Amino acid sequence: MSLLKPLKSHCLSLTLLLPLMAAMPIAHAQEAADAIAPEMATGISERTAVTAETFMVAAANPLAAKAGHDVLAAGGNAIDAMVAVQMVLGLVEPQSSGLGGGAFLVYYDNAGNRLTTYDGRETAPAAATPTLFLDDDGEPLKFFDAVVGGRSVGTPGTVKLLYETHRLHGKLPWSGLLQPAITLADLGFEVSPRLHQLATADAERLAVHDETRDHFLAEDGTPHPVGHLLKNPKYAETLRTLADGGADAFYKGPVAMGIVEAVINNDNPGVLSPGDLANYRIKERPPVCITYRTYDICGMGPPSSGALTVGQILGLVEPFDLAKLGPDNPESWRLIGDASRLAFADRGRYMADSDFVPMPTKGLLDRAYLDERARLLEPGSMLGKDEVTAGSPPWGHAMLLADDESLELPSTSHFSIADPFGNVVSMTTTIENGFGSRVMTQGFLLNNELTDFSFRTHRGGVPIANRVEPGKRPRSSMSPTIIMKDGEPYAAIGSPGGSRIIGYVAKTIIAHIDWGMDIQSAVNLPHLVNRFGAYDIEKGTAAENLSEPLATLGYDVKVRDLNSGLHAIVMADGKLTGAADPRREGIASGQ
Repeated sequence: MSLLKPLKSHCLSLTLLLPLMAAMPIAHAQEAADAIAPEMATGISERTAVTAETFMVAAANPLAAKAGHDVLAAGGNAIDAMVAVQMVLGLVEPQSSGLGGGAFLVYYDNAGNRLTTYDGRETAPAAATPTLFLDDDGEPLKFFDAVVGGRSVGTPGTVKLLYETHRLHGKLPWSGLLQPAITLADLGFEVSPRLHQLATADAERLAVHDETRDHFLAEDGTPHPVGHLLKNPKYAETLRTLADGGADAFYKGPVAMGIVEAVINNDNPGVLSPGDLANYRIKERPPVCITYRTYDICGMGPPSSGALTVGQILGLVEPFDLAKLGPDNPESWRLIGDASRLAFADRGRYMADSDFVPMPTKGLLDRAYLDERARLLEPGSMLGKDEVTAGSPPWGHAMLLADDESLELPSTSHFSIADPFGNVVSMTTTIENGFGSRVMTQGFLLNNELTDFSFRTHRGGVPIANRVEPGKRPRSSMSPTIIMKDGEPYAAIGSPGGSRIIGYVAKTIIAHIDWGMDIQSAVNLPHLVNRFGAYDIEKGTAAENLSEPLATLGYDVKVRDLNSGLHAIVMADGKLTGAADPRREGIASGQ
């Protein structure tokens, strides 16, 4: 069976979403972590691309997509729509992102013909030490012992990112962009199948903290059922405060004090302070780009490993004729899988917050370096474990670093927006693990982003680049991407999914560029992801037909749910084509 025709097993029928939509008018250590918290899949159902002429929004929830759609229809631009989409996502998909988290934005400003990125990643508090996640014996804490509670909470960056980029690029008044989420929070929204499913799986941890328990669970301790009208008056009140006072109302004053009190007043307290919030800043950074075939693939640089690792995968396979091999050939996936393993080896050795750790950013995408590494893929057989090691990219700083041990579990959300004025947003947003720290305050969940740092500080006496340091931003796999062609934006894409984000995004780009699939077919294409040696194959899809051939090549094959959330827009041939991942509940909506 061809991979071009995914199986339709364990599908989530879109009819479950119709009442929700009709209610609103149109206006290594990682492997161990996967076993602890498996992804919650909704399955693959048939999806077709959405086309439009003027604007497009692709987001992970119909109500969020609608909010963005309505802002654009009212004359707003992509940044205005971004604010509205994120504020609604924080309400209706709170397990994935929100006010208490962070985000990366890749933005094309048409008026200035300029591509840039904004870093709204959380930061480690000033009082954080490298031993934050070590026990009394100097050994790493168990993952959820570190996550649940205030210990894992970093200084949130999402609100500052939204407010500052709106101040620079927005068109409509800030306060009005928060109104769709305020209205929904006051009137309530129906609990979706995905939110119910995730709350059911996490009910024990959600019950630890009072406000979290009271919001997500009924009086008998069970999660609210699908279709339950869930209101969040505390979230509405917080948004009213932000509507009047902007970002300062979040980072200073009563809201900030409420965040700090929630972090320090629990059984697993953290070290966040009012000063951490007051001093938080977003950073504008140049995009990291690599040329692939005739396209420039541009994304977020450090502290994200996304653009570098996606870029390395693409650069390593570029010498090979993937178009001729095709998506059904195990040789294609051998090349992609081993390219990914080599890229992840470099990622684990070198990638971290470059404001704290010197990084060979240019060297990792150096064409001569990638050509040298690509020669490792030529023999036609799987690379042995000893052959997959970090390389020696060219760089101007001599530093000995040890391999990272951080955990990244699948959660997060991504949305893409193209507006009538030629501006493009690709934004990946997160509170890290599903439901973050499980600490809720003033209607929103706080992140557990600090557990994206390596729990260990050194290995064999050699420092780990991604270790905890005060003010540092933990390494991320988020890969918001804008693809440029002939100096113009061609596509926007990204996904949630922990460290598998990188594989999801790279696969979709290859499927579209090399295998000629339209963007929705490329998103629909079953996932095959290899990071650390084991080959993850998406359960219940035609990709399972490649299990035996890949095992014959020597791979340890694991068939499992792979729940991406790819949301993409292609801008070509005088139209906009939007794609929403059928594995989640989102839609593409345009005009």
